[in-house]
Amino acid sequence: MSKIRIPEDYKPQLNLIETEVAVKMIKDTFERRLAEQLRLTRVSAPLFLLKNTGLNDNLNGVEQPVHFQSIELHDEDIEIIHSLAKWKRDALHRYGFKPHTGLYTDMNAIRKDEELDNLHSMYVDQWDWEAVINPEDRTRKFFERTVKRIYYALLDVEFTMVQHYPQLGEPLLPEEITFITTQELEDLYPDLTPKERENAIVKDKKAVCLEQIGDVLKSGKKHDGRAPDYDDWKLNGDILVYNPVLDEALELSSMGIRVDEKALREQLAKTHEEARLSLPYHQNIVNHVLPLSIGGGIGQSRICMYFLRKCHIGEVQASLWDDDTYKTCSEHNIPLL
Repeated sequence: MSKIRIPEDYKPQLNLIETEVAVKMIKDTFERRLAEQLRLTRVSAPLFLLKNTGLNDNLNGVEQPVHFQSIELHDEDIEIIHSLAKWKRDALHRYGFKPHTGLYTDMNAIRKDEELDNLHSMYVDQWDWEAVINPEDRTRKFFERTVKRIYYALLDVEFTMVQHYPQLGEPLLPEEITFITTQELEDLYPDLTPKERENAIVKDKKAVCLEQIGDVLKSGKKHDGRAPDYDDWKLNGDILVYNPVLDEALELSSMGIRVDEKALREQLAKTHEEARLSLPYHQNIVNHVLPLSIGGGIGQSRICMYFLRKCHIGEVQASLWDDDTYKTCSEHNIPLL
């Protein structure tokens, strides 16, 4: 059963038709700004991949992809993508992108094991992007500069939306985003859980890039899980904003500088996943076939929720929900697409 929260006195600011028009405006505006900021070219992307390529995203390592077989492909296992984190880097190589240019694509995925709530759906829609970098770019400074460029695109979108829809109220985003590592955050709030720490910091700063996610902290625990074979855990982060509708942190993007051979081997060893080194994708990293890169995913529905002041992701995307969610939303005049 899904978990749904209804904010007190919640009322959608836009009706169904207005919402659909506004969603299109947000997506068109942000997509254009993102491509300009990061010098990206739009490309087509797959909905499914062969399992034995190792290109599917393993997420936290426990989620199982939807899979099927095709008689035309000799009954090989085919998986619906979780995300295109690894596929994109392979595509940079195949397309021949040069340093400081890259690609983006509309990513549509199914995550059947997702626990449904106000922010999570089985259907995932995001912009997946990836850009080629040089060896000297594998630094926190370069990562943070890239985050700022994405953040400026978000600022442009918010300005556009409040101009077109004054009923949405004043802009929420601060002019600058705050950077903090997971260890600094744990040191700041040692008695809180990771989620409580995120809520506390965004209530204070309003927009935060939480860096260095995936490794064990001084407490002996991880802030959050990350697959060991795409982001470098020392050079990654999430863009979080304060969502006043739900009074909590809202993750808009997860991104990072990708692993090189050294980081890949170290992180696979830490997670006891060295067997993955035999997969074609991982061999292409070890053998320096794939370019060094930076990339991430930016939630399309998450951004629409935030800028349109919606309380449920089903208000900005069409998905499937359990009977209790439909009933609760209907009783509180929350229209699901």
